Amino acid sequence: MRIALERPDQPEVLSLIAELDAYQTVLYPPESHHGIDINALGQSNVLFAVARNTEGHAIGCGAVVLKPTFGELKRMFVRPQHRGHGIAKALLAFLEAEAVTAECRLLMLETGISQPEALGLYARSGYARCGPFASYTNDPLSVFMQKRVGG
Repeated sequence: MRIALERPDQPEVLSLIAELDAYQTVLYPPESHHGIDINALGQSNVLFAVARNTEGHAIGCGAVVLKPTFGELKRMFVRPQHRGHGIAKALLAFLEAEAVTAECRLLMLETGISQPEALGLYARSGYARCGPFASYTNDPLSVFMQKRVGG
């Protein structure tokens, strides 16, 4: 497996993001879906990473949106058939390291209550629950978490 910063507007990556959207659409109503669109993922303040298998196929992705005082993790996804092999953990560690390189020391995220695997990954990786941040409001379907990175 290889993880690298890439452009999100590649056809194979667009397919991966569409798969993520389809997955979340079933879990949450529209007002509780907080993804960002492909144009936002391509902005200069976004670190967008893609995990590729040994054949070079996109199997996972994630992003950090760099803001003035923190970075927000967005669009973390690993295709279901590739889960359970440490890809999400490696992708998260890669994004954390890239955030530190970009001088970001606080990562925050919003995920949903219907994603126990994601909640477990974040908790095992040192993320602690917190309240809503930035423009988020209290949503009973959302879980907010944060982690200080880079010592």
